[in-house]
Amino acid sequence: MNLFAKLNERAENANPIRVGLIGAGKFGSMFLSQVLKLDGIHLIGIADLSPENAMSNMKYVGWSPERFSAQSLDDAAASGKTHVGDDWEKLVSHPAIDIVIECTGSPVHAINHALEAFRNGKHVLNVTVEADAFCGYALAAKAKEAGVIYSMAYGDQPALTCDLVDWARACGFDVVAAGRGHKWLPEYRKSTPDTVWDHWGISRTHAERGRLNPKMFNSFLDGSKPAIESSAIANATGLDVPADGLRFPVGGAEDLANIMRPRSEGGALDHKGMVEVASSLTREGEPVPYDIRQGVWVVFEGETEYQRNCFQEYHVKTDTSGRYASLYKRWHLIGLELPISVASVGLRGEATGVATTCKGDVVAIAKRDLSAGEILDGEGGFTVTGGLRPMKASIAAGYLPLGLAHDVKLKNPINDGTPIKFGDVEVDETTTAYKLRKWMEELV
Repeated sequence: MNLFAKLNERAENANPIRVGLIGAGKFGSMFLSQVLKLDGIHLIGIADLSPENAMSNMKYVGWSPERFSAQSLDDAAASGKTHVGDDWEKLVSHPAIDIVIECTGSPVHAINHALEAFRNGKHVLNVTVEADAFCGYALAAKAKEAGVIYSMAYGDQPALTCDLVDWARACGFDVVAAGRGHKWLPEYRKSTPDTVWDHWGISRTHAERGRLNPKMFNSFLDGSKPAIESSAIANATGLDVPADGLRFPVGGAEDLANIMRPRSEGGALDHKGMVEVASSLTREGEPVPYDIRQGVWVVFEGETEYQRNCFQEYHVKTDTSGRYASLYKRWHLIGLELPISVASVGLRGEATGVATTCKGDVVAIAKRDLSAGEILDGEGGFTVTGGLRPMKASIAAGYLPLGLAHDVKLKNPINDGTPIKFGDVEVDETTTAYKLRKWMEELV
């Protein structure tokens, strides 16, 4: 509860947390808007494939050109300004930088960036949760080997959910379920970047104003991102995942204790201790009152009569039995909240969520009938969506992780709704991402 005070101390002592950012898109821009007000954090450099776009985004969120006018990383470190360039390797190897924020959204590239940062003794905040979903446990292991911290990004729903799970457990409660909300109908599984704004809830004009990437936002709508983030939550908390994928039970924030309990007790879960996603739409497409679409939640259990009596005495909203209760945040602020991770890692040496096990995996599932020779275009695209599966079952079946379903050619035709296997694609086995995944599979 004193991160802000400690950041101010670092500023007063002229010893700010020194940060480098790879990727200045939407999430990165949201962080850029906040770091302007935090003198205890010095953004030394940004590496982006298009420095011009990065600088345009910086101006858009309030940066003056003078503030990012440093001619080099050395100049930035000495002057207190920020350097913008396109060389990520120079960024992650620069001795002045303490923490690297990986914010590209590309899982294969994110793995390269993280591992190189580890080799250079840098902590890593990984915004690219797609990479964490299919080999977060391996990245955490490599960070530990290097003596640095690897962390999820606060502001994204996985880290916020982990925070709620930790709260419940640190209070002495058993966690029954945890997860996030989502706007879901089964037909959204087939959504593409061409149709995303028809269903998302904002106009194309507003999407363009916000410089929103339709492929990235479609990865939320088609169920890929909920699967990805649920996998990350499971792997960080040890909660189980549904055997056949997320079910998206319908309910608002005040319904969670009823719907997120075992089916044997009237809920939607296979058993206690699972991840799930609450839908903000009924199956008929009607909005759910007081929805949790943009939020996160945890359901916990009052095991003893005394605890349940306390719930009642303090008017806690419980399920119908009085046994289960929930805590939730109805909103998450994405990159606007990322400074919490910077402060937690930089001041306390604590990750804001990190994989400690291999519970969940996200497999690539055909979004339509696919022909041999087609090129898969990854999450949010036109060819595949992501499905959550138990990691051990996914490895045993040879399923292709969604994070590796980018720019790979199909060798075999795949029917709509069918998981794709490694043997169905021409995968490049020389990539660092592929090798790291296979190394992790040996640990499971």
